[in-house]
Amino acid sequence: MGVMNDNPKNEPLHYGEVVGIWAYVAANNGLISMYEAFVNHAGDKELIGVIEDSIKMMKSENTAVEKILKENGVTPPPALPSRGKASVEDIPTGARFSDQEIAAILGVNAGQGLVSCSQVMGQCSREDVAANFARFHADRATTGAKLLRLTKQKGWLVTPPLHQQKSS
Repeated sequence: MGVMNDNPKNEPLHYGEVVGIWAYVAANNGLISMYEAFVNHAGDKELIGVIEDSIKMMKSENTAVEKILKENGVTPPPALPSRGKASVEDIPTGARFSDQEIAAILGVNAGQGLVSCSQVMGQCSREDVAANFARFHADRATTGAKLLRLTKQKGWLVTPPLHQQKSS
């Protein structure tokens, strides 16, 4: 097996792993910036908690996999500057994202994150990289479940038409 029979951390990354990790970090960087703005727009305290937990989660994920990139001579994508704090009252109503809009965007991102994690896991030959993304997947599924529960409780969930079976 050559280079693939030792400690996984000593195995080289293949190009698919490099691109997958790099793109994941880049996407997280964009989401972190957007979610920091959402904290300023959101009014619901529980929603703000989910957003802040998501930011912490993505920053932690980035720290873990940026280390792998750097150990393999790959420069991670640059992080975006942190956003300042603003009061929701200072943002005009017409320019402000509503809590329902923010929750919907977070829900879509949660689903996309699950797909991204699965894609990276599926192409990995390094067990340590696959294990990281399996953990990320589980964390994002948990966050998505919290968000779903919150959107139902708040009446923010917009469903497609529901299929109701006709009784004969």
